[in-house]
Amino acid sequence: MSEPATNSTTRFSDRVEDYIRYRPDYPIEILDVLAAKCGLSPESVIADVGSGTGILSRLFLENGNPVVGIEPNKDMREAGERLLSDYARFTSLDARAEATRLPAQSMDFVVAGQAFHWFEAGATQQEFKRILKEDGYVVLIWNDRRVDNSPFHREYEAFLQRFAIDYAQINHKNTQQPEVLAQFFGGPCAEVALENQQRFGIEGLLGRINSSSYMPGPSHPRRSEMEAAARALFTTHAKDNQVTLEYDTRVYYGRLS
Repeated sequence: MSEPATNSTTRFSDRVEDYIRYRPDYPIEILDVLAAKCGLSPESVIADVGSGTGILSRLFLENGNPVVGIEPNKDMREAGERLLSDYARFTSLDARAEATRLPAQSMDFVVAGQAFHWFEAGATQQEFKRILKEDGYVVLIWNDRRVDNSPFHREYEAFLQRFAIDYAQINHKNTQQPEVLAQFFGGPCAEVALENQQRFGIEGLLGRINSSSYMPGPSHPRRSEMEAAARALFTTHAKDNQVTLEYDTRVYYGRLS
């Protein structure tokens, strides 16, 4: 199983505001899938591990679920606590996937949105087994950006490859390989893909780029060059002064064997 990047709990600290404003939501259809396939109800207790700024937590809170957010990054966690402060059924813990501090057999679902690839898989598997009820489910979710279904998506991917610092090493798709998931779940897991998208003007596109921890930050020597290339990309492909990023939201779910 792959090891997480050593700075995985701090690398988003200078990206929080862009993360809040420009990261994609998750399709509401996820709730229908989990209700039909896993028995999700509004009373199911959810642990959102790697909860970040609370994007996935909000989906379940609006379904009526009690949610415990597990997030080791102080800046991301505090942003989530602030943004979700109106939800009485949300609580937040400063903890890691490998040691959540949750009581044994207390969770109906453990979910992770855009986060599982940061976890140390072996220790996380044991911790999830400990905190899940006997019939509980693990749900791993990623918004997979489409990379080759249009000229814009192909050129955007090439742009990322050109300027990213450690894109290949931390790409979450490394973790989505069937053999990696089968090892974690202890056998095959079920999968469903849902359509998702974002539409951006130029400032939104720059914010989306800046929300990714593998892209050059404000003090990086290639920052100006990167922004100029992003503006040129936008000018080439914008329609009605907007571009569209398309995603396949992939949901992997199952019980741990």
